[in-house]
Amino acid sequence: MPARMWGPFGDAVVHLALDTGATYTLVRAAILVSIGYDPATALERLQVTTASGVEFVPRLRIQRLEALSQSRAHFDLLCLTLPPTTSVDGVLGLDFVRGQRLVIDFRKGLIDLR
Repeated sequence: MPARMWGPFGDAVVHLALDTGATYTLVRAAILVSIGYDPATALERLQVTTASGVEFVPRLRIQRLEALSQSRAHFDLLCLTLPPTTSVDGVLGLDFVRGQRLVIDFRKGLIDLR
């Protein structure tokens, strides 16, 4: 799904997979760098389990993230280096949808968050 994120150097449209099994939202490192964030300066790193093993990844606070017609200001997400062959720029995790009503209609091909 398309999403938009903002940083000190501008904004970027990203393609995120909705992952209700992911605790946190994560985005490809190169995109975060392009909008003005430096993962190397992150004050916090979290241990996450990925398909390839356990990693410690930077946690960054971005200015804003919009997805599924919702906006979150000062949103924390994880920065991960994804393989170039990955077809998405990251995943939208439970931290973004928590406290909302998420409806996934497979027949109509719709995702609604309220």
